Amino acid sequence: MLKLTKKADYALMAMKHLADHAHEGTRSASAKDIADSFGIPPEALAKILQRLVKAGLLHSQHGTNGGYRLARAAHTISAFEVIQAIDGPLFITSCVTVRGECGQSDRCNIREPLRKVNDSIEAVLKRIKISHMREEPELAASGTVKPAELVTIV
Repeated sequence: MLKLTKKADYALMAMKHLADHAHEGTRSASAKDIADSFGIPPEALAKILQRLVKAGLLHSQHGTNGGYRLARAAHTISAFEVIQAIDGPLFITSCVTVRGECGQSDRCNIREPLRKVNDSIEAVLKRIKISHMREEPELAASGTVKPAELVTIV
């Protein structure tokens, strides 16, 4: 099953937090403030934030009024970029990697369909921007059903 790591979850939560608070005048937040907001271990979050800085998604400033802030507008940063910065390349199976080798390569009959699935997941994650991430209200409470985004594999 495809599953994001806890580090990627934390990174997305932190990026969304920074995006939500960027317009409030306090454009930066400390790792401790973000960690406290979500109950994330501060040491783990500090390492995650540094990876996001290294990937060019965040800026960090040291000092009394220091902290982290988005390096670009939230509507230009995709979930894919954040996940890739933390977890590296997204591959659902080993045959989709750059080398694409496994013991079954010569006789595999699902390599191309799996590559298409991988490409579709990547495309969806690239379309999801940090500024668009939000909790949806319970559908049962609203009485309306929103169609789920479909991924077509052709």
